[in-house]
Amino acid sequence: MNVTAVLFDGFETLDVFGPVEMLGASGEFQIAFYSLEGGIVTSNQGVPVETQPLSVIGAPEVLLVPGGMGVYDMLENEVFIKRLAELANQAKFVLSVCNGAFLYAKAGVFDGRRATTYKARMGKAEELFPAVNWERNARWTVDGNLYVSSGVSAGTDMALGFIADVCGRDVAEKTARYAEYTWNADPSNDPFAC
Repeated sequence: MNVTAVLFDGFETLDVFGPVEMLGASGEFQIAFYSLEGGIVTSNQGVPVETQPLSVIGAPEVLLVPGGMGVYDMLENEVFIKRLAELANQAKFVLSVCNGAFLYAKAGVFDGRRATTYKARMGKAEELFPAVNWERNARWTVDGNLYVSSGVSAGTDMALGFIADVCGRDVAEKTARYAEYTWNADPSNDPFAC
């Protein structure tokens, strides 16, 4: 299955590469990186990533959007938000990490659906996007084809949960063992809950 990871300047490195590590290590997913214009985008920690432009994507199988400080600039980019809405509506699965949920919420993708986000920004999410059913006590949420994690490291747990749902729990557990990662497999077990 193909994963379309949508990046922007100021993305949070672990938001992307935690899930990408697990998805790639499972042997079940191929990952490609995209941004609005293509070219090199740089994470909040200074990691450069070569991307393709969003204009070349067809209907994605798995659409992954991270969070990071760059989210707040992208919320004002109407072209990006419109394209994200189009891609999310075509995707088989929609994955969000941390405050990347703000981007999907702005695009209307989460309206009437369950979601969570980075706990330090939960109040702002509830204020800006009241049509979303925000869950304060969730490591990640699943609502149909939407997989939405809370802050940073939670994306890795969510990715393994997604792998378990799509490929089988044995694949997720094998992937976690390969990575020597202690998987928090219960999405309601949230030690950082508000």
